[in-house]
Amino acid sequence: MADNNTQMPDVNEQIRNRMEKLAGLQAEGKDPFVITSFDVSAHTKDIKEDFEGFEGKEVSVAGRMMSRRVMGKASFANVADLSGNIQLYVARDEIGEEEYKAFKKFDIGDIVGVKGTVFKTKTGETSIHVTEITLLTKSLQVLPEKFHGLKDTDQRYRQRYVDLIVNPEVRDTFIKRSKILAEIRSFLNDRDFLEVETPLLVENAGGASARPFQTHYNALDTDINLRISLELYLKRLIVGGMERVYEIGRVFRNEGVDTRHNPEFTLLELYQAYTDYNGMMELTESLIREVCKRVNGTARVQYSGTDETAEPIELDFESPFKRITMMDAVKEYSGVDFNEIPDTETAKRIAKEKGVEFEDRHERGDILSLFFEEFCEEKLVQPTFVIDHPIEISPLTKKKPGAPELTERFELFVAGRELANAYSELNDPIDQRERFEAQEKLKAAGDDEAQSIDEDFLNALAYGMPPTGGVGIGIDRLVMLLTDESSIRDVLLFPTMKPLG
Repeated sequence: MADNNTQMPDVNEQIRNRMEKLAGLQAEGKDPFVITSFDVSAHTKDIKEDFEGFEGKEVSVAGRMMSRRVMGKASFANVADLSGNIQLYVARDEIGEEEYKAFKKFDIGDIVGVKGTVFKTKTGETSIHVTEITLLTKSLQVLPEKFHGLKDTDQRYRQRYVDLIVNPEVRDTFIKRSKILAEIRSFLNDRDFLEVETPLLVENAGGASARPFQTHYNALDTDINLRISLELYLKRLIVGGMERVYEIGRVFRNEGVDTRHNPEFTLLELYQAYTDYNGMMELTESLIREVCKRVNGTARVQYSGTDETAEPIELDFESPFKRITMMDAVKEYSGVDFNEIPDTETAKRIAKEKGVEFEDRHERGDILSLFFEEFCEEKLVQPTFVIDHPIEISPLTKKKPGAPELTERFELFVAGRELANAYSELNDPIDQRERFEAQEKLKAAGDDEAQSIDEDFLNALAYGMPPTGGVGIGIDRLVMLLTDESSIRDVLLFPTMKPLG
């Protein structure tokens, strides 16, 4: 933004002006791009929060100049670093006439190093009385106009670097995301879980119902997939005797983009031997509650959802999470009791009556799941474990004793969206093969999200996998809840965007 001007000049003109300034500096032997370092003794937030400890002391700070107000022999400027921003008082008599002339040629967006003493102005603002100021990097682009910032969401996502510069609240979101990941690791490490890494490029993309991205491995002359899940490799490790393992990693699903979905996203998956989905419910509830407390200071958070004009709701992670079976949820919210629906034909007839769309290949359990999606999901605002899913949609899960049409599986719903998915893991290699074969038939019938037979995984199960509980938690959706963001793109530094042109 130009100094003391009420009308913005042409951006291209400003860029040319900046290029000319850089050329002039280089001709004078003052090229800022040859500077390799600057000793920083304090950050702006530390100075502001501990003014009494810094008052009258010399500090050196570095950051981006975000504003400047020239007033003859003295000027005020504002410099922002990672932690915040602080006012500079720059006087000609203090830094020298030539240095002051050079300072007046600095542009908004330039990165500077500053030395000076800490004081408060007459208005009580913590500031630095500058004794030295050095141009460390010349900004050749023009930041968005100060009072309007970068508001266009498409441009914000494509040029996240600019978004981070001009919108401090965006930077705060990603700092909090980093803290959330650190606290998840701390929680699991304290429970003796071992963090591991498994392949991103896989021959068989299994572990979830999703369409994979495909590529070609030139060295091996073979087609290969990007993983859609972490599950099957982590369970191989359980077979190998690594009793508690977890991975936080990117997975890739060739699907659409909306406020809750991005083709590449971050997933936490963990597996624990000698427990089941009940153990996973305890772990999941405890993990989310503890991480929320550590990051936000409370297990109750305000969440606005997708409607920013609506009154925020308080999400309660402190109280015990509700538990309800999928059948009971469908009965409660749709009025249809699947306990009284004996077969697929009856299920399809009732689905037509209720306006629930389905495909010819769908069976009774599939239609139960469709009813849940249609009538229940958005109603589950407070943390709710939806348990006992039909076997048709759970090919990697143990059957529920006494109810072989159901499985020991839960999904955690918060604010109307799925946050976690967990099983009592199927460890019977014969049953698993039959489930995979059923999936192959679905794939042949046109279901491009169905899984394929993974012979090596079946071979691993044949060696014996102990009873195991496993859970997957969508990190991006968890971050959305704990930072009060309505779109997944607002918690991904570089979300997937449609190519320009």
